[in-house]
Amino acid sequence: MKAALDPLQFRRALGSFLTGVTIITTCDHRGELIGNTANSFNSVSLDPPLILWSLGRHAHSMRVYLSCEYFAVNVLREGQEELSARFARQSINKWEAIDYEIGRTGCPILPSALAIFECKIAHTYVGGDHVIFVGEVLHADYDPAGLPLGFFRGGYAKLC
Repeated sequence: MKAALDPLQFRRALGSFLTGVTIITTCDHRGELIGNTANSFNSVSLDPPLILWSLGRHAHSMRVYLSCEYFAVNVLREGQEELSARFARQSINKWEAIDYEIGRTGCPILPSALAIFECKIAHTYVGGDHVIFVGEVLHADYDPAGLPLGFFRGGYAKLC
């Protein structure tokens, strides 16, 4: 019989993997703007173009993401730590005084992002305490000169 995995040790080990930081956005059925910070983003396939991200099953916005048809991924750049922290909170108006545009899919887009991916939900899967969203990328754009905002061992990291 295997010994139980120490949850704190597991979390710390996962934190040793440098990730990018994104803000996932969509709209609810009333047109209310929704956004969440996520670092669980990665590519799945080039043909067809697919990406994925995940959200905790008990997240306040879970119902909206499960019922929407489209979402956008906004990859953050260096210097956007405050934006990341704002969209990681639940109890504030995340969109107050935020520069955004409505993208091709009707989702809010952050024009200051390093890259954006506008997606149609292709699949959702329950993965333990998270739901995994796989999106078919309908449109993508990026700034070739920018540098990403990273996350490492519980804090923001910059590339040299």
